[in-house]
Amino acid sequence: MNTAVTTTPTGIHHITAIAGDPQVNVDFYTRVLGLRLVKKTVNFDDPTAYHLYYGDAAGSPGSIVTFFYWPGLEAKGRVGSGQNTAIVFSAPAGSLDFWQNHLSAHGVVSHRRERFGETVVAFADPDGIPIEIVAVAEDNRAGWTTADISAAQALRGLHTAEITVRSAAKTEALVTGVMGYQLQRRDGARARFEAAGGGGSGHYIDIIADPSARPGVGGAGTIHHIAWSVPDDETELSMQSALAAAGHLVSDVRDRNYFQSIYYREPGGVLFEIATANPGFAIDEAPESLGTALKLPAQFERARSQIESLLPPLGAK
Repeated sequence: MNTAVTTTPTGIHHITAIAGDPQVNVDFYTRVLGLRLVKKTVNFDDPTAYHLYYGDAAGSPGSIVTFFYWPGLEAKGRVGSGQNTAIVFSAPAGSLDFWQNHLSAHGVVSHRRERFGETVVAFADPDGIPIEIVAVAEDNRAGWTTADISAAQALRGLHTAEITVRSAAKTEALVTGVMGYQLQRRDGARARFEAAGGGGSGHYIDIIADPSARPGVGGAGTIHHIAWSVPDDETELSMQSALAAAGHLVSDVRDRNYFQSIYYREPGGVLFEIATANPGFAIDEAPESLGTALKLPAQFERARSQIESLLPPLGAK
């Protein structure tokens, strides 16, 4: 009997970016990319900002992409070193012709390229965030389907987390050390690592070393952080202790209602989060109605009217 205990991240939990317009963001990620809006809430550190979550039917770890939106934020960010530099999705093998035609029908220009033996369709979201769809035959996750996107084409979740740093040695040491990832392959400046327990798509991180890359600047159109998944609070506390012992400045545990989180920066400057798989997004909404109402943490309920007055209304998803 296998009695191994998970003590390191099992893969990607979610990726969080910054949107310039929440309605445009909802329309693109639900109607064009076909993801489910699984939670409509606010930034727990700043309730004047929307926090929108997209994913599969349940918002499973590894399927989730989230966005902050701050009213009045006009500064556009710049994608560059010290950031997660692309959102990379997995799609069924044979679906890329559909995706290029579907994107084109919505006015989105895309192109193909090859990487690590994978065929990739690359484009950008309305804020300019680089997006990629990779055809992956071995991914058995079920995506969310819509009237326009069938199960044979649906995005099944995140494929890899891509980060760009000027020097990769210390970042790779963190990833293969405390975080337990294992090197899979290198191709020039890009190296792919997989979570200790394996798992393929959804369990990778790609580290790109680019000494000439301009530093990224936070703002609309950039990715804010990457969250890595652990199964429970016990594993998260173990990771917190291990990171601190290795000399990393790690936060206290933050209650995000749908998961517990800790935060730290990897040596290249990218903000990392460790998030628990429990309790999930159905804790305050029925599974069939996820994402239909504005949900607030208990500490903000007394200010609901004021918060709602500061947030722009969102139309039907």
